[in-house]
Amino acid sequence: MTRFSAPLSALALLAACSTSQPVTRAATPMGPPPMPEADASGNCWARETTPAVYEQVMGEVQVVQAEIAEDGTVIRPPIYRKAPVARIVTPRGEMKFEAPCPPYFTPEFIASLQRALAVRGYFHGNVTGTLDAPTTAAVKKYQSERGLISGQLSLETARSLGLIAVERSSL
Repeated sequence: MTRFSAPLSALALLAACSTSQPVTRAATPMGPPPMPEADASGNCWARETTPAVYEQVMGEVQVVQAEIAEDGTVIRPPIYRKAPVARIVTPRGEMKFEAPCPPYFTPEFIASLQRALAVRGYFHGNVTGTLDAPTTAAVKKYQSERGLISGQLSLETARSLGLIAVERSSL
């Protein structure tokens, strides 16, 4: 066995692991983006959890508990020190907005989304037809500039990109 045979066999093993199956929603570290949910009227809604926003403020932190007698009298009061403590500026919340229904999310639709974002300078990856991390990031950047901070595609964004028809009555 030569000194190159082990690395070559490892490389051959890795090459054999490739997949030829198309994937429409690529996995991200936190999993694929959730699909919109349909309501009774047939409209679909996406949900996005907004994280809480905290700031550090000076406060008092108890370092020694009070010593209290059985009759309730305070033998020794508690001891506090000044320290930074977290304060909630904006509580955690949930946004809900109208989104294209799951049947729209075909590889062809996602490829059109990627091309539409690329033409506008938001998507710089390869057009793959998969809803992967670069596509989600491009959607988030495009929508953030328009007031919706989400990587999930909204129905309004899909219409503004020319991906979904706009009803005549709303023109």
